[in-house]
Amino acid sequence: MTHPDTRAVHAGREDLTGLGVHVPPIDLSTTYPVPDLEGGGHSYEVLAQGGRPDDGTSSLVYQRLWNPNVARAEEALAGLERAEEAVAFASGMAAASATLLACVAAGRPHVVAVRPLYGGTDHLLATGLLGTEVTWAEADEIADAIATRREAKGDDTGLVVLETPANPSLELVDIAEVVGAAGDVPVLVDNTFATPVLQRPLEHGAALSLHSATKYLGGHGDLMGGVVATSGEWATRLRQVRAVTGALLHPMAAYQLHRGLQTLPVRVRAQQATAGEIATWLSEHELVETVHYPGLEGSGDGVHPQMQGPGAMIAFMPRGGRAVAAQVAQRCRLITHAVSLGGVDTLIQHPASLTHRPVADDAKPSDRLLRLSVGLEAAEDLVADLDQALRGAADAGGD
Repeated sequence: MTHPDTRAVHAGREDLTGLGVHVPPIDLSTTYPVPDLEGGGHSYEVLAQGGRPDDGTSSLVYQRLWNPNVARAEEALAGLERAEEAVAFASGMAAASATLLACVAAGRPHVVAVRPLYGGTDHLLATGLLGTEVTWAEADEIADAIATRREAKGDDTGLVVLETPANPSLELVDIAEVVGAAGDVPVLVDNTFATPVLQRPLEHGAALSLHSATKYLGGHGDLMGGVVATSGEWATRLRQVRAVTGALLHPMAAYQLHRGLQTLPVRVRAQQATAGEIATWLSEHELVETVHYPGLEGSGDGVHPQMQGPGAMIAFMPRGGRAVAAQVAQRCRLITHAVSLGGVDTLIQHPASLTHRPVADDAKPSDRLLRLSVGLEAAEDLVADLDQALRGAADAGGD
């Protein structure tokens, strides 16, 4: 299976014919029979240390250590990312936390991070809650940041973290350039906005590609999850952290995630096509000051060659202050005013007040910025809703 569309449909399903079923069975077992003391003990030790089941006869022991539905979803996502393995967690933040904890456990607590990042990730790094220390750097400052740390504290930089397209401003970062600057320090890319349909960070040298699976991968706003696609070595480390923290993705959510991946390519392309129409319309609207969208003509450098398309996220600023932006979000009728993104329905939110509220003031997005996650509705209906919201907010003056 070479084409991503084929991988999306069939990955993680190769053994179904042998099982005599057409869709994956759901395994909700919290515990599994142990065939004998020695075999059960060995299985427990292997899984608790981040290993995989030895063979079809070994016991899975306990759901916190392993679940077949989770393993299927991981295999499918690894196929889409062209990764050796993937590790699934109960949320995107659980996935990010596990990666940081793995670095701390290895004696490399220092992280170099490129803003903007998702607000939760930014907050986690800024507070040092997990024992990490962060140096904030621009993409072209990464090599200096690592060198400065080595001179001061030794070789303890465990990770470079970036997000591209960035949340919420959609800024693009050249992954290969960052990997080159990072040298022997692993690079983690939050690939939530792009999905493996439009971008595969590991092909550009990144060590880890992280997703909030709650978003595009699941795609229907009805599951929470996180996934990291990476090497076999990193996967073992992450599974060990997952086993001791209990952050395994729930089997039902894993089933839904696996099902969502099958339609991911068609959803992303359809949403992207509509987003392009909406971004163009917004850029020409007299009540809109600025539009951020990688595919928009005249918007920065356009779509970076590392991406196969601009995606379906848009950020824009209506004319006026914060109050007007708030009114636009609140006046939408078809579009839902809510956090999250990547589902089949269109969502609008004010990042500075919500997802990026914990971010330091000097790094927080503008309080006039709105983020739009374009769904599968007709473009003309979305345009009509945005138009009435913009005009209503302007008439009200933000009151």
